[in-house]
Parts: sequence; C-alpha cells; structure tokens
Amino acid sequence: MRVLLDENLPHRLRQRLGSHEAFTVSYMGWAGMKNGELLDAAEQAGFEALVTGDQTLSYEQNFTGRRIAVLVLSTIDRDILKSNAPLIVAALDAVTPGSVQQVDCGTFSRKKQVEE
Repeated sequence: MRVLLDENLPHRLRQRLGSHEAFTVSYMGWAGMKNGELLDAAEQAGFEALVTGDQTLSYEQNFTGRRIAVLVLSTIDRDILKSNAPLIVAALDAVTPGSVQQVDCGTFSRKKQVEE
C-alpha cells in the first residue's frame, strides 16, 4: 500500500511501516498544503492512506467520496510511535478506502512518575 506521512510526523516512521511503501509530505514537495489540497494531491498521486497526528482533520474535512483512508495517531512523539509501529502497521493493513480511523498509540506526558 502507498502511504503518505503527514508533515507533523517523524520522517523515520516510514522505515517502520513494514511492507507498506511510505513517503513523507515533505518528500513529495507538498509541505504547507492545506488539508483539503493535500488529500486531493495524495489521491491523484495514487496514495491509499494518509497517516497523520492532526486530531482535527476528521472534523474539518468531508470524506464522502474520498478514496484515501486516513489514520489519525494519538501522538506525534517519535519514541512512542517507534514502540507502537506494529500497531500502526496493523491499522494500515485493516483500513478501507475512504475511512477515517483513530489509532491509540498512547500519549506523551511531561509529568514525572511518583515513586511509592
């Protein structure tokens, strides 16, 4: 599957997506595009899925008639995504065209653990 990684995600995530052919928005020359434009460009270029950390994308865009699937990750933190790459791959393996799916990878917290 051809996968596009939004510009808010770490570029190295593409190396952890198994057999999926992943490209970044920056690599494609689409950095700075508005979400609607980006979805149009990605569909026209044959991408089957967009992976993003943009929590508002699914509320801001109308996905009726879209062919591209969207995975919205719960975090953009590199270390969390790295350890949850198998979860992301499994979600990519299960997406259907035009769907929007939330993927809970956990979240980053600056709070220190309190020792008991």
